[in-house]
Amino acid sequence: MSVKNFNYNQPFVFESGAVIDGLQIAYHTYGELNSERNNVVWVCHALTANSDVLDWWPGLFGEQDLFNPNDYFIVCANILGSHYGTTNPLSTNPATGEPYYLSFPNFTIRDIVKGNQLLADHLGIAAIDVLIGGSLGGQQVLEWAVAKTIKINHLIAIGTNAQFSPWGVAFNESQRLAIEADATFFDKKINGGDKGLKAARSIALISYRTYTAYNTTQSETDSEKTDEYKASSYQAYQGDKLVKRFNAYSYWYLTKAMDSHHLGRNRKSVEDALASISAKSLVIGIPSDVLFPSSEQEFIAKHIPNASYYALESFFGHDGFLIETKTLTQVIQQFLQNRSIDKTEQVNIA
Repeated sequence: MSVKNFNYNQPFVFESGAVIDGLQIAYHTYGELNSERNNVVWVCHALTANSDVLDWWPGLFGEQDLFNPNDYFIVCANILGSHYGTTNPLSTNPATGEPYYLSFPNFTIRDIVKGNQLLADHLGIAAIDVLIGGSLGGQQVLEWAVAKTIKINHLIAIGTNAQFSPWGVAFNESQRLAIEADATFFDKKINGGDKGLKAARSIALISYRTYTAYNTTQSETDSEKTDEYKASSYQAYQGDKLVKRFNAYSYWYLTKAMDSHHLGRNRKSVEDALASISAKSLVIGIPSDVLFPSSEQEFIAKHIPNASYYALESFFGHDGFLIETKTLTQVIQQFLQNRSIDKTEQVNIA
């Protein structure tokens, strides 16, 4: 399925009050909207993913998976500021004829959700049966539910939080410092900041995985080795891999957007915002997650009325939400079938 583009040919006003002239949103859809218009599954993607969810979330989304195009109308929008087709810092600024680079407005999770809503309106979607996302995607899910601009029947938030933590901000600022330490980031070049982005990705990986995961996958068998360790080459490889498919400017801005996440901003409180969510909700935490500790998901589940909570055991840490798809399938299927999920015990996985 090829990517599609929606062009919003009106000024787009950011939460900050900044304005850009129009907005392009890249997106994918799979399957067909049924006659009752009640089979919409909307996926909110994470930091460096794209709108092709069947590509990056196999095992949960696919022709033979739980969320499949035969049963559902699946929609995933590439988020504002991302590298994959939606208006971003490397898009052309109509006022200058050149890329925005660092003149692009800072944007927030609420701005991303505003873009999602514009696409939903364009597609004629008035209700989402299942709204799902992990990490930054989960932040979008929660913000959209609180914004109440569309009806949501089932909400699934994985490895995310109601307010981004100082711990998370510190990780993101460290990544931005790495990017800014690369002087080419300020040179107004398409590949500016590439070396800094490679270093930033290395920092991020440490927050996505765990001590146990690295000890399992990157351990050394040669006790005589004093250099060129597997863990070192792995960090470099993953950094190079991201540089080949992303850009430093989008990454820098998107980490700031993640930092901005706060359901209580200009509202009564975070707790009150969560309490206003009416969708039937499943919140999934990963106890080994360093970046989004499961206490944050427990907090969300506690304050959304009648929400279910599930602890997803994985030694992969934060990345577990992309890897443990067999377990996720069974837990989500149970949730959608209106069977209760115990808040403290694991669902029995055969």
